[in-house]
Amino acid sequence: MEIRQYRQADLESVLETWELATRLAHKFMTDEFIAQERKNTADIYLPNTDTWVVEVNGVVRGFIALMGNEVGAIFLHPDYHGKGIGKALMDKAQSMHGNLEVEVFKANTVGRRFYSRYGFEHLEEKFHEPTGQQLLRLKFTAHGLSRPLQ
Repeated sequence: MEIRQYRQADLESVLETWELATRLAHKFMTDEFIAQERKNTADIYLPNTDTWVVEVNGVVRGFIALMGNEVGAIFLHPDYHGKGIGKALMDKAQSMHGNLEVEVFKANTVGRRFYSRYGFEHLEEKFHEPTGQQLLRLKFTAHGLSRPLQ
C-alpha cells in the first residue's frame, strides 16, 4: 500500500471508486444527483482540494480530499473496506493537520461507523437541502498533538 498525492492520470480510478462507494453508503441518492456529483468531483472538487490516493498493488483503491483540516471526501473501493486503508488515509490527514472536521450523512452508516471508530465526535446536525437528508458535522481532536495558539 502506498499513499501519494493525486495526479490527473488518477481521475478515472478516483471517480470509479467514488461512485461505487457512494452507491454503497448513500442509497438515498438519486442517479441524477450521483451523476451531477460525479461531474462536480472531476470539475470542481478535485482541482480545489489537497487530494491523496492510496494504491494497492499499483492500482488506486481509495482517496482522501482535504480543504485545510476539513475532510471533504474519503472514499475506498468497497472491496477494500475493513483493511486499514481508510485509517491510513485519515492518519495521513491527521499527521498534516492535527484536528480534523468532516460532514457525513446521518443515513450513511458505513461512514458514521468509520468516523466513530477513528475517534470523531459529534458537533452539530443540519439539513442538506439537495438530498433532503440530515448531515452530521464531526470533529477529531488530536489529543496531545494540538499546536499552541499564536
